Amino acid sequence: MQPSRDISHLIEIMARLRDPETGCPWDIEQDFRSIRHYTIEEAYEVADAIEREDYEDLRDELGDLLLQPVYHAQMAAEAGLFDIGDVIYAVTEKLIRRHPHVFGEDEAGTSATSEQRWEAIKAGERANKARQRGGEKPPSLLDDVPVGLPALTRAGKLAKRAARVGFDWPDTASVLEKVREELTETEGALSGDDAASQAEEIGDLLFAVANLARHAGIDPEAALRDANGKFVRRFEHVEARCREDDIKIAEAGLVRLDSYWNEVRAADKRRSEA
Repeated sequence: MQPSRDISHLIEIMARLRDPETGCPWDIEQDFRSIRHYTIEEAYEVADAIEREDYEDLRDELGDLLLQPVYHAQMAAEAGLFDIGDVIYAVTEKLIRRHPHVFGEDEAGTSATSEQRWEAIKAGERANKARQRGGEKPPSLLDDVPVGLPALTRAGKLAKRAARVGFDWPDTASVLEKVREELTETEGALSGDDAASQAEEIGDLLFAVANLARHAGIDPEAALRDANGKFVRRFEHVEARCREDDIKIAEAGLVRLDSYWNEVRAADKRRSEA
């Protein structure tokens, strides 16, 4: 077996790895649940390579991500559920169906009309699935917003979906007022000792902030990821300054640590103003 540019070789390698007699013991032991977190992790590593603009790394990470559907499809084939051909057929059929302006007779229109057409087709698909399920609950606009998304991302998607039928704040200022309202309610909850109420109010506050980002045209997950990166960089400066001053960080005290933090904040501000 040699490396190849042909995806059929990747499928063959995965089948060999899963062979009960001659395969890899670790790969043979896995199931859908045991590797699902790898699928999520690989998607994040792709996003990280894009953020860093490291395109050699992106190539490798895309390969790792590509392995995941091949792995899942191999296990499904072993169980008699479906195979990788079914997966590829399903996604190609969906792309053709959802782009009648490319593969059919519809007018192309603009990017906005394309998105509206896409959403209308998806709504029809949700209704069809509901009919096929029979006696289950009626279809909801929110049905296909995945529960497994990061909570902040899902909050924005849920609210965006509801906004399509007019259930939304009229402008950014209104959302900002909602954030202030939720912050006041959070302060009230924190003044008591009801942990459940505190968690609920903090959740409401986070949901409102996610909507503020949506109204401002900002990806809340990306914004928080950038904030995390900034915190790491600034805290590493604090650690470095402690080493320079030959003091253990745990013994430095908040005043000294805060002064180090303010150094890097001031440097960041000067760079942004330059």
